[in-house]
Amino acid sequence: MEKGNPVSLRKKPEVMNNSDGGNYVRNFEKWKKKYNRKKVQVKRERAQHKKKPEWQVEREYIARLVSRYGDINSKEALKFSDFPISKKTLLGLQGAQYRQPTEIQRQTLGFALLGKDVLGAAKTGSGKTLAFLIPVLECLYRQQWTSVDGLGALIISPTRELAYQTFEVLRKVGKNHEFSAGLVIGGKDLKVESEQIQHTNIIICTPGRLLQHMDQTASFHAANLHMLVLDEADRILDMGFAETLNAIVENLPKTRQTLLFSATQTKSVKDLARLSLKEPEYVWAHEKAKFSTPATLEQSYVVCELHQKVNMLYSFIRNHLKKKIIVFFACCKEVQYLFRVLCRLRPGTPVLALHGKQQQMKRVEVYNDFLRKNTAVLLATDIAARGLDFPAVNWVLQFDCPEDADTYIHRVGRTARYKEGGEALLLLLPSEEKGMLRQLLDKKVPIQKIQVNTEKLQNVQQKLEGFLAQEKEQKERAQRCFISYLRSIYLMKNKEVFDVCQLQIEEYAHSLGLAVAPRVRFLNKALLQKAERTEQTVEEEESDEEEELKSFKVQLKGPENESSDSESVSDDEAGGDEEQVTRSKGQLQGADYEDDLGDADLFTVKRKDVFNLAGTQESLEEAGGESSKKKPSKETKYKEAKKVLKKNFQVNKKVIFNEDDKAVQLWPPVQRAVTEDDEEDEISGINVEKARERLKREDQEFDKLEYSRKVKAKHRERKMKAKAASREAKKKRQDSGEDEEDEVMAYLARESEEEFDPSTLPDPDKLHSEEEEVEEEGFTKRQRSSGSSDEEEEQNVATFKTKKRRLQKGEEEEQHAALDTGLSLAEDEELVLHLLRGSR
Repeated sequence: MEKGNPVSLRKKPEVMNNSDGGNYVRNFEKWKKKYNRKKVQVKRERAQHKKKPEWQVEREYIARLVSRYGDINSKEALKFSDFPISKKTLLGLQGAQYRQPTEIQRQTLGFALLGKDVLGAAKTGSGKTLAFLIPVLECLYRQQWTSVDGLGALIISPTRELAYQTFEVLRKVGKNHEFSAGLVIGGKDLKVESEQIQHTNIIICTPGRLLQHMDQTASFHAANLHMLVLDEADRILDMGFAETLNAIVENLPKTRQTLLFSATQTKSVKDLARLSLKEPEYVWAHEKAKFSTPATLEQSYVVCELHQKVNMLYSFIRNHLKKKIIVFFACCKEVQYLFRVLCRLRPGTPVLALHGKQQQMKRVEVYNDFLRKNTAVLLATDIAARGLDFPAVNWVLQFDCPEDADTYIHRVGRTARYKEGGEALLLLLPSEEKGMLRQLLDKKVPIQKIQVNTEKLQNVQQKLEGFLAQEKEQKERAQRCFISYLRSIYLMKNKEVFDVCQLQIEEYAHSLGLAVAPRVRFLNKALLQKAERTEQTVEEEESDEEEELKSFKVQLKGPENESSDSESVSDDEAGGDEEQVTRSKGQLQGADYEDDLGDADLFTVKRKDVFNLAGTQESLEEAGGESSKKKPSKETKYKEAKKVLKKNFQVNKKVIFNEDDKAVQLWPPVQRAVTEDDEEDEISGINVEKARERLKREDQEFDKLEYSRKVKAKHRERKMKAKAASREAKKKRQDSGEDEEDEVMAYLARESEEEFDPSTLPDPDKLHSEEEEVEEEGFTKRQRSSGSSDEEEEQNVATFKTKKRRLQKGEEEEQHAALDTGLSLAEDEELVLHLLRGSR
């Protein structure tokens, strides 16, 4: 058979050659094939000679893509290639292992490519990031955007970590495009960003940093912006970012496309009006779903006391050492303290901390470290609750109750992503259970209650007390943690769930390792508000009952007595209002409104004045203006010392021995006066009587010294003047050649006219009287300030008068003393003889 096959094949052409017509047909077919080939070659050669430029080819390609936008059928699209997307974007998606679109991506891409405004909402982990990154890339590709054109798309994220994650996804998907992209977040060098931001086409940023560039960077503008994207839009539109976002939107052009995405989307008309959306398309991918959380997520909660939470956390970590866990807290101070505590306790698994007080480089390092690790525990605040995609997270533990149901949904969304499994556990206090479960049921969150085996709980309170005893800094962190937690509960809006007054404060402080609970001043305000609320409810109930009774009485009495009853009713109501005002005034005056530590967290809650406390305070200040004027003056140190003496306090003493074995008192410091008394060294404190005597002696000595100083100064002035006069006389005597008699006479005349005229000298009695008046005033002032009795004052006045008499006698003696002319003895004798001769 094998040999027969080739023979039969050779015989076939011989059979065909028998007919001439068959040969012609074959020859024609061969010629036609050659002709067609030649024709194709000629066309190719002509096309090469007349080749179109690349930009024209690309423009025609873009026109074909745009023509297909109207034919998009999101229900039939199973792959990204089914959408009219550019080849560069498709290659980037394939390289990043994104092949099939999710539900939110299928429903959103059609509207976004057509240039419509979109509000997208879907469950956590459903791929919302690609739902807005693909339209951004395609929009700029259609416009053939370059770095010269400036900013074309703006993506705003609420946290730095989410912005960093979005930037990394954009780098993978858009690596084949020629656009420039930049990450603009806090914690980086502002000058470097301002130099590069003007040439950036796509900016991924946080609201605060963007507004800072709009205010300070002159070269930055958004006049050519085509697309604005708000990731986690409900958080950005919240009260925390309201003013910042309004300022940003004012600097953006209104002819733009806006995309809003979140797991808990807002439908508020005010929020949408602020963004000036034009006929937006609402895309709720899981609106008809039974639950608002992923189906693969198992959720449960535990009710435990506040002082058992730390033991619960440590025991949970010890029982899940080979799992990847995220633990959420209410404030940064809790994360800081418990992170250090767990590092000291060494639970057996890596422990990381992520919060808003860290520097930016540290936050990025922790984020990347947790991404790489297979087993770890991340202690974090709500900055890690939104949008972050941590792979293979097994557990989400909420150490503190979330603010609302939306925050809960975002927290548990860090696990069970992309159809993977995950578990979530919520720790609730008995006072938080009822209100929180009601909110979760309203949001379609399935959660079940579980019990904890108390025998397996490990108590770490004694270890914490030991750590705090060893390190003073650790104790301060524990105190800050305690106060920050209470403040976060106090600032929560929903008072049905969060009530500071129901917390077991002392036990909670002991569970943190503190021996005594720190003083929390704002708790007085919380207690006052609660008391006012209860009083208001009671008074409202009583007023309702009274109105019903009075209306019933009016119906019984008839229409005649209605007027008198109404008057009595108004009087009773006025009296009740006055009592309520006086009661509220007394409570407000007794409260302490001082704020606690100055450091606050990254996001602050803006609260309204629900109970009108500001108004009541103002009225109290106005009403108490007159009473403040009548307040007694401040107590003097003398009165305080008297009170201390009456209480008979014994002051602690610190005594040491010197080299001579003599006791030396270091504390309290011994008070020594100008006049030393050995008896005073033994007494601690202030002896009022001895102090008064010491003051008298000091005054007397001071007065004597002051008077002697003034007298010496007068004598010195007189001597100086006399010497100056004698010098001038000698000079003139030498210059003029007159006789001695004339000189002496001239000298005497001049001297009598100028220097020795007694009228020119100051009256010592008058000066002394003025000085005495000043001294008497100072003396009386001291006596009044010391607060002495009347008898003591009389004695002091008598001593002062005797002192005054002695001083007067001393001055009289000085007046009778010899006159000092300032000349030598020989000159005085000559002067006297000359005067005697002249008199003869």
